[in-house]
Amino acid sequence: MPFDVRRFDIYRKVPKDLTQPTYTGAFISILCCVFILFLFLSELTGFIATEIVNELYVDDPDKDSGGKIDVSLNISLPNLHCDLVGLDIQDEMGRHEVGHIDNSMKIPLNQGDGCRFEGEFTINKVPGNFHVSTHSATAQPQNPDMTHTIHKLAFGEKLQVHKVQGAFNALGGADKLSSNPLASHDYILKIVPTVYEDLSGKQRFSYQYTVANKEYVAYSHTGRIIPAIWFRYDLSPITVKYTERRQPLYRFITTICAIVGGTFTVAGIIDSCIFTASEAWKKIQIGKMS
Repeated sequence: MPFDVRRFDIYRKVPKDLTQPTYTGAFISILCCVFILFLFLSELTGFIATEIVNELYVDDPDKDSGGKIDVSLNISLPNLHCDLVGLDIQDEMGRHEVGHIDNSMKIPLNQGDGCRFEGEFTINKVPGNFHVSTHSATAQPQNPDMTHTIHKLAFGEKLQVHKVQGAFNALGGADKLSSNPLASHDYILKIVPTVYEDLSGKQRFSYQYTVANKEYVAYSHTGRIIPAIWFRYDLSPITVKYTERRQPLYRFITTICAIVGGTFTVAGIIDSCIFTASEAWKKIQIGKMS
């Protein structure tokens, strides 16, 4: 007797003349196909789209930076002449720079009575500060006015990823125009290293930060009031990493199989129950008539 491979067929076919189509079955079949199509499109959209996964760990992510952090500062002082505005930088490694001018620009405001300072510079990865003041001016004004608006203060690379919400420019929009003109302003920053890794594995390094601030009047040893805008910073040892991922293909296929199989199974059960109930009701009606 020749070997028949058809005996391994677990999907045995039933001749159509032994089956009975019904209106209920057709309706359920149409709903089933629409439902499967809807779930398939939903899963396909999720498969094509990417998700952002974040994690925390202790490390210095950007070891190739040479221990430096790029800083971008944009601040307006509407009541202080540009000749008086300067940027000073100092930290715990012994850096003390008065009147930093590299990669900086001063734009006169209010017919020259005010100034907008825009600068890009680097700081060391150690606690320190940078401040906007009149310390570098050749002659100190009698009543310096440190009311200001901060347009931007950002560290590291700019991340233009709409799915990542973070405090990359936490001081952007800070308005101190109504404060005491002779007051100094202390912004205490806690800088958090942030890494973003895209699908290709390319990493970008940025920094988020939190802010606390206070306002006070400071006097020099001669008794004069010399206000300044201080940005005192310290680095957190915790790094935040955002990783861009896409759903694996095998998971997508598994989900689609589960959707199709599960939907057909549930629809078959519902159709079977309705058909059985309908046949039982017909028998009851026939019994009553007889």
